[in-house]
Amino acid sequence: MTRVSEIAEHWFGLCRRPPVVRTMQADFVHLPGTAHEGLPDGGGGGSGTIRRGIGAAFSGMRTLNRNRQLLWFGLLAGLVLAGNAVGEGAFWYINRTMQPDIIGLYIQDFFLWFATLFCLLLLLAGLILSLSSKKEGSASFSEGLAGAKKYGKPLLLWSMILAIAGILLLRIWVGLFTGLLPEFPFLYIFGPSNFVISTVTQFPFNWTLDWAMLTEVPGYGGRSLLLLIYPFGVMWTMNFLAITLIMFVLTPFVVPLIVLEQKTLREAVMESFTLMRTIGAEIVTCAAFLGVVVFGVFLTYLLVQAASGIVNPYETVMFHPTLTWITLAVLYNLALVTVAFVVATVGGIAALDLYTSSKNRGSAP
Repeated sequence: MTRVSEIAEHWFGLCRRPPVVRTMQADFVHLPGTAHEGLPDGGGGGSGTIRRGIGAAFSGMRTLNRNRQLLWFGLLAGLVLAGNAVGEGAFWYINRTMQPDIIGLYIQDFFLWFATLFCLLLLLAGLILSLSSKKEGSASFSEGLAGAKKYGKPLLLWSMILAIAGILLLRIWVGLFTGLLPEFPFLYIFGPSNFVISTVTQFPFNWTLDWAMLTEVPGYGGRSLLLLIYPFGVMWTMNFLAITLIMFVLTPFVVPLIVLEQKTLREAVMESFTLMRTIGAEIVTCAAFLGVVVFGVFLTYLLVQAASGIVNPYETVMFHPTLTWITLAVLYNLALVTVAFVVATVGGIAALDLYTSSKNRGSAP
């Protein structure tokens, strides 16, 4: 474990050096059972804000329950992030063997971030269109995704901007903790690698407690390419995901404005920030509530550890869990990933609900 942590920290610590505006038709957006039915629009803060934010999340859950085709959004988003982990692992191997210069490293990062973000934005546009264009019956995600293709150009440009912003935020994040004073060691848990490393290397996330059992080539004894994806690719993808979620929470209405009102990218960004000033508290509350749901499921790993007795095996004795506990760990990981992507789908639906609410609030006399 010590060797894995040393290698991971070495590579995490910056080793990778690393037109006419059309208005939306009044009857275009239809979200059955919105979170704000029966809730007062007044009151910018306090319990009303919290109620509206959490209400949007519950509204998204109800909408998803009635339109289970939308689960394709979560599945495809998961596949996109899995591809990102593969790409991160591949670039980790390339950087280790070829030692490209810093320009090459940044080009690699930009290409991977841009490709991943474009796919995620296209899926989000499909989710929004599938909901907004359906008045009766269930929403068709495939139809929404097909309709999202015509917005490829603004989404492409927005992906490039987010990729550049994301890489800069990641470098700032790494830089802050690179120069952290030794007097504040407890702050290192918030660093870009420490939390992920300390979590992914323990049971039940590393369900065998020995990377060699997953990565050793049978009959050869060498390492397979799986080691590049797990843990290293997964670790970098988790950092990407953290930055991406922050950027999406700060700019939640850019994609709805592009695909529903045919705004230009500049207009969409400006109006998204304007809407954020009026409904930003609800967005933060909704995002925080959904984050608590995922984090609550994540924390159940402590129960799995306690039940198995594998709390900190590296400081006691090295052993491999039995097949029963390995099976339970695999099932736990699958359940956690499923919950995370279902909640991500709910978040996308809730964002559209909050967007509709903000537009309705702005047009109210």
